[in-house]
Amino acid sequence: MDSADAEIAGLLAAGRYDRAFDRIVPAFRDRVFRLSLTLLKDRAAAEDAAQESLVKVWKALPCFDGRAALGTWIYAITRNTCLMELRKRRPTVSLDDPYSPEAQVVATSIATGPAADPEHDNLLRLVETLPANQQQAVRLFYLEDRSYDAVAEQLGLPLGTVKNLLFRARKRLMQLAQLPEEEAA
Repeated sequence: MDSADAEIAGLLAAGRYDRAFDRIVPAFRDRVFRLSLTLLKDRAAAEDAAQESLVKVWKALPCFDGRAALGTWIYAITRNTCLMELRKRRPTVSLDDPYSPEAQVVATSIATGPAADPEHDNLLRLVETLPANQQQAVRLFYLEDRSYDAVAEQLGLPLGTVKNLLFRARKRLMQLAQLPEEEAA
């Protein structure tokens, strides 16, 4: 636990929710937004979801019992907020149909869009083809540099399951990128 988390935990333990929230917002705002954007893939919707998530955190602060790390708790609230938003969007047009207008727009933007780092952009596109649970594990472990234990806690999964998800994701990404396993390691 870093010093900011320790300070916030102390404020929460003392029942000083206003002051704790004043510390939470700057410490977690960017992470909440990035997670929302990752899940919703729409900037405006992600901004709304991030704001809604922080409001939910504010309302739930008196219920925070410290069983999970504060960041994990906030992550779970954000993830659930985004999942509810995704459920509201149903039904949607599947991008699996290569002839749908939406799939054409995506294909065109991938083929013609300028990329600051083409390899990174290509890798992110490959990650997006993975099943949702593997995507989440990869983003947390590799892109947010979380430990296996932190990923397991944040996803609410056993450690072995997280390691299995990451193993399968790496294997699938190597297949998609057509790299021999020795090069990818």
